[in-house]
Amino acid sequence: MLGLSCYILADTFFIANAIGADGLTALNIAIPVFNLINAAGLMTGVGGGTRYAILRAQGENDAANRLFSGMVLLAAGAGCALLAVGAVAAWPLAALLGADAVTRPLCSVYLRTILCFAPFFLLNSTLQAFVRNDGAPRLAMAGMLTSSLSNVVLDWVFMYPLGLGMFGAAIATCIAPILSLCVLATHFARPASQLRFSVRGAALRPAARALSLGASSFVCELSSGVVLLVFNLLILHFTGNVGVAAYGIIANLALVGLAIFTGVAQGIQPLTSHAYGTNNTAELRQLLRLAVGLVLVLAVACYLAVNLWPDPLIGAFNRDADPQLADIARTGMRIYFVGFFFAGPNLVLAAYFSAVDRPGQGFGVAMIRGLIALIPLALVLAAVLGMTGVWLAYVLAELCGLGAALFFLTRRKAN
Repeated sequence: MLGLSCYILADTFFIANAIGADGLTALNIAIPVFNLINAAGLMTGVGGGTRYAILRAQGENDAANRLFSGMVLLAAGAGCALLAVGAVAAWPLAALLGADAVTRPLCSVYLRTILCFAPFFLLNSTLQAFVRNDGAPRLAMAGMLTSSLSNVVLDWVFMYPLGLGMFGAAIATCIAPILSLCVLATHFARPASQLRFSVRGAALRPAARALSLGASSFVCELSSGVVLLVFNLLILHFTGNVGVAAYGIIANLALVGLAIFTGVAQGIQPLTSHAYGTNNTAELRQLLRLAVGLVLVLAVACYLAVNLWPDPLIGAFNRDADPQLADIARTGMRIYFVGFFFAGPNLVLAAYFSAVDRPGQGFGVAMIRGLIALIPLALVLAAVLGMTGVWLAYVLAELCGLGAALFFLTRRKAN
């Protein structure tokens, strides 16, 4: 997810400065579809990677590789389905997401491009997870860094020297996972690699069942898209396109922080699954405490940053120095980022539940924080408090999710 956040943050920066507020609004309207693509990739990657690690810890290497082959085929199939949607329905989809006459042409170009490259995004997420669980976390990191850095460079090349506008930002983002896949593919040539892909040996049913282990990650990421969609529609009602542009700044800065939290959660997943597979409860407790402590420290750092340096952060995306945009973003981020103190532990605990083969509880946490609590809170608080209620809804939804996560955790310990 950190790679995805870097893709979108780079797009946000270059679009905001090359196209302006209309481009930033169009991008923010399109991002929920990007969340859907990444959510599908997380489900195949986290679900498959977790099950792969458990099977390897239990010595079932053949079953692990059949699972890997099946998961690659599922990811490719899901990506092709999304490609078909992008090829035929990008224009009506942009309108459905809230684009108006000004932003719809920009939004539809971005949507069509990223959806047509969906297979590469899904395969990249899937292979990264399996490579990480196959004892090569540094290579997985190298793939992510390659894609992120190349996206920044290509964004600049396509949008400034070549002047490709919104399409340039989108195609730069789409090339990035292809480069990452090239890096990750070198893992198969390594002597230590245990991964083996075979179409004939693919186990589709076990792979489909393993998707449940990635369900919480899927819902966590998809809920980010739902948050964007609901917030976009509410903000359009209160402040119009300029408000959505301001929210785009907040959401994209927040996405980086949430990606780091997700990185911590996914980073402990192979160790957690191995400890679970070998029945090492002491190590499980230690890993959970370490991860929660780390994300809380990171939450403090993020909150201090948006409170100490709001104007430079906003100014980087406010080409025209629009005072209304800056004022909305400044007020919003000071409330919105309080939710990080709850979001970090939520993401860690949801990933922990999946890693120890308790996907139902991880899914429950993700559903509560992302859908069950958030949408009613946003609608009610926005009606009562206006824009303040929109920002506050995110904070309270994360708090509800944390309450559910702690309930699941303590109930299991009591039993």
